[in-house]
Amino acid sequence: MASLIENALTKISTTTVPFNATGQTTLYTVPVGKLFIPVFAIARCGADAADTDITLGRVGALTDFLGTTQLDNLDADGDQVLLMPVPQDPALKLKTYAAGVVVQVDVTVGNGGATNYIDLFGFLIDV
Repeated sequence: MASLIENALTKISTTTVPFNATGQTTLYTVPVGKLFIPVFAIARCGADAADTDITLGRVGALTDFLGTTQLDNLDADGDQVLLMPVPQDPALKLKTYAAGVVVQVDVTVGNGGATNYIDLFGFLIDV
């Protein structure tokens, strides 16, 4: 029988991400025997990060889940934004990441504080 985490949308990870410099930060590594379907992430800022741009996806394809996204609304400590692909027609396509895949956020334009968090949400499925 699958555990509750394999039957429900759940928070997969919380990671500190510096928005004050460019670079990649690992959010999650898919465990052996699992598939991971990311659904959305929430960015929580510790300082004004309004001029920061990020992407999100697997190593080697850092835009495959979320293309370049400007964090314009993160302009004060405690602000949060919902990060997810935009629903559209045709239907929104999600990704499936196999065991061993490393999911990262890439700060492509850094202009914020060092203490921010990305909460990653999705499904884990037994394979």
